[in-house]
This record gives sequence, structure tokens and C-alpha cells, in this order.
Amino acid sequence: MAAGGGAEEPKRPYDLVVFGASGFTGQFVVEEVARAAAGGELRGALRWAVAGRSREKLQAVLEWAAERLGKAAPGAEVGVLLCDVGDAASLAAMARQTRLVLNCVGPYRFFGEPVVEACVENGASCIDISGEPQFLEGTYLKYNAKAAEKGVYVIGSCGFDSIPADMGVLYTRDKLKGTLTAVESFLTVKSGPEGSCIHDGTWKSAVYGLADQGNLRKLRRKIGYAPVPVIGAKLKRRGLVFYNQEFKQYSIPFMGSDASVVKRSQRYLHTELQETPVQYGAYVNIGGVGSVIKLMLAGILFLLLVKFSFGRKLLTKYPEFFSAGRFSKKGPTQKQMDETAFTMTFFGEGYSEGQDPQNGKPNVKICTEVKGPEPGYIATPIAMVQAAVSLLEDAACLPKQGGVYSPGAAFSKTKLIERLNQRGVEFSVISKPEV
Repeated sequence: MAAGGGAEEPKRPYDLVVFGASGFTGQFVVEEVARAAAGGELRGALRWAVAGRSREKLQAVLEWAAERLGKAAPGAEVGVLLCDVGDAASLAAMARQTRLVLNCVGPYRFFGEPVVEACVENGASCIDISGEPQFLEGTYLKYNAKAAEKGVYVIGSCGFDSIPADMGVLYTRDKLKGTLTAVESFLTVKSGPEGSCIHDGTWKSAVYGLADQGNLRKLRRKIGYAPVPVIGAKLKRRGLVFYNQEFKQYSIPFMGSDASVVKRSQRYLHTELQETPVQYGAYVNIGGVGSVIKLMLAGILFLLLVKFSFGRKLLTKYPEFFSAGRFSKKGPTQKQMDETAFTMTFFGEGYSEGQDPQNGKPNVKICTEVKGPEPGYIATPIAMVQAAVSLLEDAACLPKQGGVYSPGAAFSKTKLIERLNQRGVEFSVISKPEV
């Protein structure tokens, strides 16, 4: 069933609406949608709109995007909708006019739910770029049944968190001859002489997310997840800091939502499609001893401050100071973005065809990689927009019923990986040792 139901389809003037279009990340998503619309990536013309509080700002973003794409002016066909996350009626009006909302208004723990509610109630699908497990899993608990009933898809974490990791695990699984049972990924972010920088919206999400770990555990008990069985040799958890021989530098566990998102996808694919679940560990490479010491000092300070409301105020007021310049209220410069790129390397192991994964040691390995441009404001919009294109164009390949899904669960049968490859977020096999 198409998002929004078959019969009433003509009444919706838009295929997609970018909500929060004039925000820091939203502007880059608008540019990317404009690029997809112009590039004929869809079967028909893309009917789309931008939405937010200020008509002037929305108009300015459309002009900025047009200029960046080398156009004299934005197309008159792009709609401009005024709505505010604090005004439920305006959100409902937006959702009724479109098949899909791209929600760019975070931190999602504060602003995410009204948008999901408006979409589900009014028969629109919804995609976000949240890396906040609590929001994602809380949404599942509250809206999964209703979304299924309405035939709409609510798909969270469709940005750098966590499409490269989630789709990367599925890609690795599909490229291994045999049964993949465990994967570890290692993220490396390389930046140019001016370093890299992240807008403080992400910083705020991290501050509030870490402060609220206890509630996340309660939420998971409430959902009552079925445990995912461990198939094959059990994947060992690594320490807080360890030296990585493969990369000749130190690594730490990745603090983002990747591990929790991959787990949700694997649980879905196992329970719904009877696929062998893959165990997963997510890590990030941080460099030499100096980086380790700096990071540990910053981490200790962060964890101390995050426990108190006064500390959280300090952290959110002075992101540059407490993150040693990694996060700022201005966000990165264009030059910083142009010179930054990421590589996520996946080391998988499993059992060759005909081997029983329940017995004996894994006997095949594979190494794959997802490479892309700057993660926050170039790769994230690409991932979000290609997820949107997949939802609109590959509808027959989505899960049979609507609901709240992680990217891997929603897109495992679609052409999302091919679409990402064409837009510069590239999936490839690095090595496949023989049995």
C-alpha cells in the first residue's frame, strides 16, 4: 500500500516536505532535495515543499540552494508551508499535504514527537536523522501499531547515524558467501588543515542523551524486546580504549546510536524474515596517545557535568570550550566540510556455505567499507534524501506493513545502497580471504 493510501493520493499536493528547512542541517537537506529533483532520480517530477516558522527564512534557503546548484532562482514549483513544532494544527496541516515528511528539527527528544504524531495521524510517512536511541525506541513503543494501521512508515536515524553502519552490515552480509555471524566496524574521520567541526545541535542531543541513560533502560524493559539469539562464535566486547593493529592507532567504542540501530534491524530481520542475526560492535579510531589523553580528560569532565542541570547548562552554553573546538554554535565552514571525509571499515566473520553456524569456529572472513564525504552536513543529507527517494520509488520493496522501523529493517530489499553509491556514499568489498 502506498504511503497515504491509494484512493486519496491525488489530494496530496506534495511527495515530500522538508520540515525545519531553514535550520543548520535543514538547509543542506533542501539543497540535496533540489539536486535530486533536478537530477531526474525519480520516475516522475518531484513535487516538494519546505516548511518552517518564517516565510522569509524559507525563501532565503531556497534561493541559497538554487545558487549553490548554479541556478538563477529556485523553481516556482517548490511549495512554502508555514508551521511550528509547538502548533499541532499547523503540523497536521503540513502532514495532510504530503506523502512524506523529512524532519530536520532536533534535538528530537524535545521536538520530535509532535511531528511523528502529526504524520501518523494524518497518513504521511516520516523520516528523521536522529542519533538518539531513546527517541527512536520511544517512538517505536508509542506509534508502531498506529503507523501499521495507517499504512505509513516512520523511519528514524536516516543520516550518518545510522545508515552507513546499518546498511553496511547488510551489505557485508550480502557479499559474504555463506552465513555472516559477527561484524565490527571502525570509523575514521579525516579532516583537512582547518580541522572538522560539528554544529551544536548534535552536541545538545549528546548532552541530554547521556544524562538520561537510566530512562533508556526502563524504556527497553517496557518494550519487552525478544532477546536476539547469538549465532556463531560470540563477539567479544573490547575495552574502553585499545590499540588497533589494523589501523596502527587507538580506538574507542563509538558513542553514537549505530550499535542500538543495527540491533533493532537485526532483531526485525530475524523475527520477521527468519534471517540469521548478525552480532555487531561499533568503534571509532581516534589516533595516537596524545589524542587518547585529550579525549579521556574531556570525557571525564563531560560525564561529571552532564549529571547536574547546572553542568548541562554550562555544556550547552559553551560547546566550543568543552569540546576543544569540535562543536560550535556556528557549525563548520564550507572549507572544513570540503576537506573532511569518513571511512567506515567492517570486519566480518562467519561460516562458509554448508557449514553449520551453531557448531565450530567461524571459517570465513570479509572486509568491506563505506566511504563518504563530511559526515554531518554532506553525507547526512545524501543519506536522508536517498532514503526518501527509496521510500517513494521502491515502495514495493518496503516491509509489507507500515510501522516504526530502523533503516536496515525498512530498506534491506530496496535499492538504497545503489542509490547511495551513485551519490558518493560508496559501499565496496575490500577483501574476501578464501576458506
